[in-house]
Amino acid sequence: TKPVVLIAEVLSPATLDALGPDFEVRHCDGADRSALLAALPAAEAVLIRSATTMDAEAISVAKALKVIARAGVGLDNVDVAAATKAGVMVVNAPTSNITSAAELAVGLMLAAARNIAPANEALKGGAWKRSAYGGVELLDKTVGILGFGRIGQLVAERLKAFGMEVLAYDPYVSAQRAGQLGARLVSLDELLAESDFISIHLPKNAETVGLMGAEALAKVKPGVIIVNAARGGIIDEAALADAIASGRVGGAGIDVFASEPTTASPLFGHESVVVTPHLGASTDEAQEKAGVSVAKSVRLALAGDIVPDAVNVAGGVIAEEVRPGIDLVEKLGRIFTAVAGTVPVQLDIDVRGEITEFDVSIWRLSALKGLFADITVEPVTYVNAPLMAAERGCEARLLTSPVAEDFRNVTLLRGTLADGSVVTVAGTLTGPKMVQKITGVNGFDLEVPISTHMAFLSYEDRPGVIGAFGRLLGDAGVNIAGMQVSRQEQGGKALVVLTLDSAIPTDVLAAIAAEVDATLAEVVTLD
Repeated sequence: TKPVVLIAEVLSPATLDALGPDFEVRHCDGADRSALLAALPAAEAVLIRSATTMDAEAISVAKALKVIARAGVGLDNVDVAAATKAGVMVVNAPTSNITSAAELAVGLMLAAARNIAPANEALKGGAWKRSAYGGVELLDKTVGILGFGRIGQLVAERLKAFGMEVLAYDPYVSAQRAGQLGARLVSLDELLAESDFISIHLPKNAETVGLMGAEALAKVKPGVIIVNAARGGIIDEAALADAIASGRVGGAGIDVFASEPTTASPLFGHESVVVTPHLGASTDEAQEKAGVSVAKSVRLALAGDIVPDAVNVAGGVIAEEVRPGIDLVEKLGRIFTAVAGTVPVQLDIDVRGEITEFDVSIWRLSALKGLFADITVEPVTYVNAPLMAAERGCEARLLTSPVAEDFRNVTLLRGTLADGSVVTVAGTLTGPKMVQKITGVNGFDLEVPISTHMAFLSYEDRPGVIGAFGRLLGDAGVNIAGMQVSRQEQGGKALVVLTLDSAIPTDVLAAIAAEVDATLAEVVTLD
């Protein structure tokens, strides 16, 4: 019998062609919950889009399921954690829409620059307002690109053809790499002050939410046109509306919003703002690329091969003893980036202990996947993470030793930064429940269970500091779930790791850092 592949939503004929004749293809309406649950038990693979929810319940009834394939980028409708726990691979199509997203950003920029939307509406309404809708050219103007990943680079490539000077802000891209693509790497403040146009291509995370708020908008070049076709929430919509009303900002092109779907935004009242309902991936080509991409991934997954776009586990043979460490090492990579604040030029994944009897090479990929997970708008996979590292000048190597001093097994990420400084983060799994713990940061010994919300602060050891943490966090309504302080000597450097019930607001973290004179103050959210 052939493996059963369940297609739960309408996909292009090219998707079926890419699957080939080796499977029994069945169809159901994934939006019909009862029909989906009835069809899943026989399926070894399920192909979905956005209307089908593959949550823990759906995964639990799919006893034969090996792979969930999302024909698109987002995975909000897939419970990746439940899939991983069940040994089900999750794949998506991370590059399927990058060209469409880049082209939409350029389209929004042109539309805003030439007042195309209001002129169109006026003329269709019977008014010939030729003199009312003058615009500006792109030629010889400066465009600032916030986030210089693959989509940002595609936008830069297209805007260079319009004769624009390209500035880029991305703390995780080298000046050399930006220069190779015809862009000049600058600070955020420089970009805001010098850009005639700004196009946003950042991931949405704790650092970027609200980045383009009132403070940043007060620094922009008067008359700037701002485009966001990346993620909603990076722009403070109310602040942008105020900046447009005051004349500080000349116009905007917006495809994404803090809350979606939405039919109400303070931006909608401004004629100089062109808006679209999250159309970044809504092209025939992007949808077909997505379907074909995940069909190929399904073939690889069911054949037991390495799957380029797996988001939770890589394909191939991975020892059961090694699997629990995959998620731990990925989280260590995320913590490393938060603590370091940049990507290292050299990263050692140093694995010590009994686990090295097995092939732990997947942990190198896990570390790199975590390293870039929170700093790029593109989804990071086990295959594209090494490419991202190479693009950013980061060399990664796996080191193993059968001897671990304090634990049965420990994994240490040791990164050398561009300035020669070294950052280290170590972790392990302990007990029958394999609890994930941090065992060290920058030479400070710890044993702290990893939690969703964590904070790391380093300061000079002295009385009163712990009280300051409690007071300022208490005033902000942030509850401390756990705390561990480590120091190397009395009165010397100390490091505190906090586990929290909720995230620390940026202004509260800044206030804590200022009060205790912290040399390190970073938060990480491991959701």
